[in-house]
Amino acid sequence: MEIIMVPGAAGFIGSKVSEYLVNKGYQVIGLDNLNHYYDVRLKEKRLDNLVRLGNFRFFEVDIENYDSLETLFQKYDFKGIINEAARAGIRASIDNPLAYQKTNIEGNLNLLELCKKYHVQHYVLASTSSVYSGCKQPFQEEFITDTLYSPYAATKKSAELMAYTYHYLYQINVVVLRYFTVYGPFGRPDMVVFRFIKWIMEGKKVQIYGDGQQKRDFTYIDDIAEGTVKALDLEGFHRINLGNNNPSSLIQLVQFIEKYVGEKAEIEFLPSLPEDMESTCADISKAFDNLGWKPVFNLEFGMDKTVNWMRENWEWIKEIRI
Repeated sequence: MEIIMVPGAAGFIGSKVSEYLVNKGYQVIGLDNLNHYYDVRLKEKRLDNLVRLGNFRFFEVDIENYDSLETLFQKYDFKGIINEAARAGIRASIDNPLAYQKTNIEGNLNLLELCKKYHVQHYVLASTSSVYSGCKQPFQEEFITDTLYSPYAATKKSAELMAYTYHYLYQINVVVLRYFTVYGPFGRPDMVVFRFIKWIMEGKKVQIYGDGQQKRDFTYIDDIAEGTVKALDLEGFHRINLGNNNPSSLIQLVQFIEKYVGEKAEIEFLPSLPEDMESTCADISKAFDNLGWKPVFNLEFGMDKTVNWMRENWEWIKEIRI
């Protein structure tokens, strides 16, 4: 049975990617530092679900710790690494850029160096649509992405560049996946989907920075996981967008949530933030050509599933601070 390492396995995307890997017959070695960027109960519940699947083993390891990482490379013969470990969040990166530099740049370098040392041939790096700030739409992978609006975006672009260097020097197969606004059950509480649903369920005001017409290419978690696992089979170096290719405004998002929660939202409009992009839209032709991938789930389906999940788990979700 082939073994895949998934750093960030307790995270939103990493846990779903791990689930897909196990269901496709891989053994998964998941690691995570279980930091408190958001309520760790979400991470623990994701891990509980994974452990019940079998063929998943978890280690509380930080990718910033080279020596701890190396013990796993010494123990297991990995076919590949899917690096989902990252400091995420645009606004938090402005407040604490050093933490983002350590995880997203240094941690990524630790993993690449160990891939070189232990001859791991496949490396998939989770990146972000945030690197396209200042670019025209739809965003294409060949665009020059040098006008970055946040330390988060800058550290992810830096990680992409280092991954290419290791591909060039050591012939490691590298796929950089640029994710577009991923959402769904077990999502992060700092992201708009979780926050908006929770606020509406609680009867609180929905806070929107700007006029609500800004658009995001909301992409359902199952689509993202499917595309990510497919990327393990590619050879060479690739940058590939994984997005829905059908942006929706924040006002449209609220309307879908209202429909499935069954309550009307009261919206509080706040001043726009300079780090926010006006709109995101993925050109996904490379994903189809290289992976045979295209998104299956639209935003209305995803909102139905996500609202139902939050309602079913409300007893503990209501206690999560956002």
